[in-house]
Amino acid sequence: MMGWYGGGVGVLGMFAMGVFWLILLGLILWLVVRLLPGSGSGTPRSTGESPLEILDRRLARGEIDLETWQAQRAALIATQRDGA
Repeated sequence: MMGWYGGGVGVLGMFAMGVFWLILLGLILWLVVRLLPGSGSGTPRSTGESPLEILDRRLARGEIDLETWQAQRAALIATQRDGA
């Protein structure tokens, strides 16, 4: 039974180890929250483009075809007219 009470880290060592783990877990949690998409102020970032400009750009890039562009453009114009 030699060293049963005298060989441990002591109260101060246990406290320091607990503080270390709390700081480490807090840092990991902060990094995860920071790196997740959509984190931050909670408001979407504005690109400065109107929905019609984005739609025109998608047509120009070939992401959508002409029929889809015409249908979505008509829907956007109708929405803007009803909302204004």
